[in-house]
Amino acid sequence: MVNRKQLLAARAWLELSQQELADLSRVSKRTISHLEAGDRIPHERTMRDIQEALEALGVEFIVEGGVGTGIRVAMKPDR
Repeated sequence: MVNRKQLLAARAWLELSQQELADLSRVSKRTISHLEAGDRIPHERTMRDIQEALEALGVEFIVEGGVGTGIRVAMKPDR
């Protein structure tokens, strides 16, 4: 599952606002704000919805047993 730092990195790389990510993932902006701040433990479904929205924009989440965790972006969409 994507983690908070990966979410922040992916959103920053894609130059998405919290509202844009909320619209794409169908997760509220308030929830995204809380997740990014580390204020809440996310529901698995919520994180999956966000992850799928970011993956649709070319983000690949790297999970290597906690070592080398990060993101790769296949393409940066023109905005």
